[in-house]
Amino acid sequence: MMADKTVPKRKKLLIVAGIVYLFLPFDIIPPVLFPFGWIDDLIVWLWIIWHLKDTLDNYWLGEKTVDLSGKYKGKKIIDGADFKVEDDTKS
Repeated sequence: MMADKTVPKRKKLLIVAGIVYLFLPFDIIPPVLFPFGWIDDLIVWLWIIWHLKDTLDNYWLGEKTVDLSGKYKGKKIIDGADFKVEDDTKS
């Protein structure tokens, strides 16, 4: 998902912000209070996953394929190929 250019940057930024929040030295609930110290991190990541669930499902279920449209945009892929479009819908 992070390498896909069709995914909006705000969604990628949300993932990065969640990772940064995990490693920040301050939290809403200090990590010293062991089981309760990770509740704020858990809540933040549950919200991120809930917010991105539709986008993440595309990758988890294998529905999303690699988008190569940007890689070949404006380039001639096949040199010297002749083609003809025929209309076979005859009335």
